[in-house]
Amino acid sequence: MIILGLNAYHGNSSACIIVDGKLLTAVEEERFNRIKNWAGLPVQAISHCLNEAKVSIDEVDHIAINRDPKANLSKKALFTLSKRPSFSTIADRLKNASKIVDINSELKAYFKQDINAEFHHIEHHIAHLASTFFVSPYDEAAVLSIDGFGDFVGTMWGLGNGNKIDIKHRTFFPHSLGLFYLAFTQYLGFPNYGDEYKVMGLAPYGEASFMDQMNEVLSIKHSKDKLFELNLSYFVHHSKGVKMSWDKGTPEMGAVYSDKLISLFDSPRKKGEELTQKHKDIAHSLQKKYEEAFFHILNKVYKKTKSTNLALAGGCAMNSVANGKIFDETPFKEVYIQPAAGDAGGAIGAAYYVWNEILKNKRSFVLGNPYLGPHFNESDIEMVINTYKENLADFTIKRIEDQTLLCTKTAKEIADGKVIGWFQGKMEWGSRALGNRSILGDPRRRNMKDILNEKIKRRESFRPFAPSIQVEATSQFFEIEYPAPFMLKVYKVKKSKSEQIPAVTHVDRTGRLQTVSKEINPLYWQLIDEFKKVTGIPILLNTSFNENEPIVCKPEEALDCFLRTSMDIVVLGNYFIKRKQ
Repeated sequence: MIILGLNAYHGNSSACIIVDGKLLTAVEEERFNRIKNWAGLPVQAISHCLNEAKVSIDEVDHIAINRDPKANLSKKALFTLSKRPSFSTIADRLKNASKIVDINSELKAYFKQDINAEFHHIEHHIAHLASTFFVSPYDEAAVLSIDGFGDFVGTMWGLGNGNKIDIKHRTFFPHSLGLFYLAFTQYLGFPNYGDEYKVMGLAPYGEASFMDQMNEVLSIKHSKDKLFELNLSYFVHHSKGVKMSWDKGTPEMGAVYSDKLISLFDSPRKKGEELTQKHKDIAHSLQKKYEEAFFHILNKVYKKTKSTNLALAGGCAMNSVANGKIFDETPFKEVYIQPAAGDAGGAIGAAYYVWNEILKNKRSFVLGNPYLGPHFNESDIEMVINTYKENLADFTIKRIEDQTLLCTKTAKEIADGKVIGWFQGKMEWGSRALGNRSILGDPRRRNMKDILNEKIKRRESFRPFAPSIQVEATSQFFEIEYPAPFMLKVYKVKKSKSEQIPAVTHVDRTGRLQTVSKEINPLYWQLIDEFKKVTGIPILLNTSFNENEPIVCKPEEALDCFLRTSMDIVVLGNYFIKRKQ
């Protein structure tokens, strides 16, 4: 049984393929076309999935899409009749919905083959819930999805049991925690799709001096049917509508906040303007208000389900600062968030919803290994290096077959302050670099953040870099020892350790850690272990292998990034390439 899962005509379009219940591969389209957060039909990702499964598209049995334009029609109709939104709001949504419905003909035209598969349109948030619960290690769990909007819903929760998910609640348009966070992300001068993580990084530099205003914009509800509510006078998405582009290229959205929000907070920051203390205080207040609503929802979900297991998904599940506080603020004892918790992960959710709930198959797969993308063997890498020979004339190139020697040599260079591009094995699934497409540095060096930003990343100075730590050493350096293998939780660094790893300790003494296990990624674990032997520190600074672009996928992209930046060394498989000077 072959199931192709898709997130299409939405940000972070992606594809995955399941064969007899096992996830073979999953990848975002942006990694192939090099357009960040690309929205559209993920044809290159689909082609990769078919190649990995060694099938053609006419052999696929089911195609699952994480959108259902027919979902919640009565709610949509009632809203349209009562609120009478602008024609442009309706027209944009109808145009996008028509593309979702017409995917069959789009695929047929692209692949020039008949499509024999049965199509399944899975409601957006149900796909989110399925994307986390059906690949989690739990037989039973509370399930929660929070994001902007999908199929007219902003929040959904329920109870997962075996191969079924029982939906208990939907928060319908126009109320959304994701949109609340988006509004202030835009207001603070971060207009690009997906910029919310920048505001999250900025928040620790501020104080909670705008809580009265935040309470005016968003209120917590304790009634049976409501979790929270936006004060809609501060928004325009429900009335005037928001211009959205989902067809090709990077998704674009117009401003979602109204003039009244400007009157409450004064003039918005323009992109590139200096960040003042006021901006930092707004970011801090926003994060605090978001967390208040988030934990209110989680505690209500726990009270209703009585499950101590939580499976979390949706774009807001990428808020790693809030995720890291779940154990302190709620009764949940276990938390699972799959690596692509946002919309890309909906491809997996749609596919597993078909496999488990529609086809009624028992669960047999747990997503514990995030390395699900393309892989390039030594001959592939050697071929690419040979084509770059002229560009690499001023570099030394060594092939080191011995894995221990490769790790030892690399670890010593990192300890000497070198910046390393590390390209190994299968590419990571999701937005985080997890040690196979990473740039690595020494976490002990206080100036390493500045070095990385000067040499490669050229990003905002307030944004932190992540620590990759051997999982068994977590409790030595962090106040919480619960594993965080997908870099989706932020924990406090122990006071006694923060001075030892200043390059990966944020201003509020936290770190968005990745716990690395020897079983899941033995090579990366060994590299950290060799660094520990040299320095006594079982941690590496880890950031994504890219320069203002999607994370590199192919070896030639890694070499291009290496050559146009001031990176010191790149390790491609067994090839160790170093600048002579």
